[in-house]
Amino acid sequence: MDIEFKTATRSDLPYIVDVYNESIPGRMATADLEPISVGDRIDWFKQHEPGHRPLLVINYDDDRAGWLSLSSFYGRPAYEETVEISIYIDNHFQHKGIGNAAVNHAEKLAARLGIKTIVAFIFAHNAPSLHLFHKNNYEDWGHMPNVALMDGKQRSLNILGKRIVD
Repeated sequence: MDIEFKTATRSDLPYIVDVYNESIPGRMATADLEPISVGDRIDWFKQHEPGHRPLLVINYDDDRAGWLSLSSFYGRPAYEETVEISIYIDNHFQHKGIGNAAVNHAEKLAARLGIKTIVAFIFAHNAPSLHLFHKNNYEDWGHMPNVALMDGKQRSLNILGKRIVD
């Protein structure tokens, strides 16, 4: 098993969008209800700079298997040392340890970039993602009950966090 992380380029954006869109019907990972387009993600893509807010494509044995991003948290200067982590694994590559490798890689990268805190926003019904982050010592920092309506069901959001550097 060879897992590698490479900086995403503009040519990776269609793949990134495809993996994201693949997660929408499951109603576990995103609050988007309909597929998005590459055009919808261009501004988001531009906000990710390798030495500041990285966006990485994950390769598994030379095949693209997902992506990882560290995004600015809340857009205010005082939060500069805090990022939101997003990990999306292609359905064909789930349950191969890629998510765990991505969390570990993100933490090392964050420390090198001077990031001190990583937060994750995870739906309360997304047991696999909650397990992944709890296994990596992320703590429950908040619970927002019934903040999302998907397919007629109210869904809650958990906030998990971890200090990388004190």
